[in-house]
Amino acid sequence: MKTHAFILHEHGGPEVLKWEEIDLPDPGPGEVLIRNKAVGLNFADIYLRMGGPSHPAKLPTGIGIEGVGVIEKIGRGVKTFKPGQRVGYAGGAKPGSYSEAVLKSAEQLIKLPSWIDDKTAAAALTKGMTVQYLFNRTHKLKKGETVLFTAVAGGVGLIAVQWARTVGARLIGTVGNDDKAALARRHGARNLVVTSRQNTAEEVMRLTNGQGVDVVYDSVGRDSWEDSLKSVKRRGLVVCFGASSGPPRPYDLLVDGLKGSPYIHRATTVNYMTNNEERQTAARHLFRMLKSGAVKIRVGQTYRLRDAPQAQADMAARRTTASTVLLP
Repeated sequence: MKTHAFILHEHGGPEVLKWEEIDLPDPGPGEVLIRNKAVGLNFADIYLRMGGPSHPAKLPTGIGIEGVGVIEKIGRGVKTFKPGQRVGYAGGAKPGSYSEAVLKSAEQLIKLPSWIDDKTAAAALTKGMTVQYLFNRTHKLKKGETVLFTAVAGGVGLIAVQWARTVGARLIGTVGNDDKAALARRHGARNLVVTSRQNTAEEVMRLTNGQGVDVVYDSVGRDSWEDSLKSVKRRGLVVCFGASSGPPRPYDLLVDGLKGSPYIHRATTVNYMTNNEERQTAARHLFRMLKSGAVKIRVGQTYRLRDAPQAQADMAARRTTASTVLLP
């Protein structure tokens, strides 16, 4: 069938995203054809577009890892899904959600409960499942622990604020300005560092009486990494799960390790959603949190799918808040 999608032929700025007519074949064995209804925007899409080493891709390629849609056709051997069924998907080896329609392996699909709408699901899946594994598998977050979480006015950060509060952990969050601080507070954040006018490590030490936090979850990278290392307690854990400002500098095992012997971990979805069981377990946990009201998803802005280059530019410039959804 003929459809349209963004195709990446070269790495670079938002202008390299090209909206093209493509031929999409019928689904093969184990595949389904999905008509997209809402597409999630993630920093991973920007990393892929720019050609970052953590997101290698063979060009040309589609772009986008998350979406929600309706199944139009199923391939041979697909027994758990049927045409007309609403599904979501997040992650997977082959990007391509910036499209009107997409082929996906049935193993990658998530059945959506009837009570969640398309926009909320597209905003929640990748970001919510990321928080799920960060707080349950990267480190099992416990009541009474204190963590530092960067960029809490973003889609992942707002979910993390609410999830940590439900667990009974204390979360110290970073935001770029006072407007973003106000948004985070409306979602339950209590301890915030406004990085445009405060030093993160100094504030963390003040808030923890000089002890530091049990865990740092850092999605900013280059601009925050030094403060992350300074903010963790002795033998604490520092998790890098993104690099919106660029990659952190190389870790000097002898010099940096001497300062407190921190554990350093790189958390990425490709190593946490390695099979259908892991994906479904994370999704079920996320849906329980959403249905209970413990976590609410905020869609900060929507764009037409055709305007994805502008949406990426706004996200990279930190002009967006909460989650961003593209609508075909």
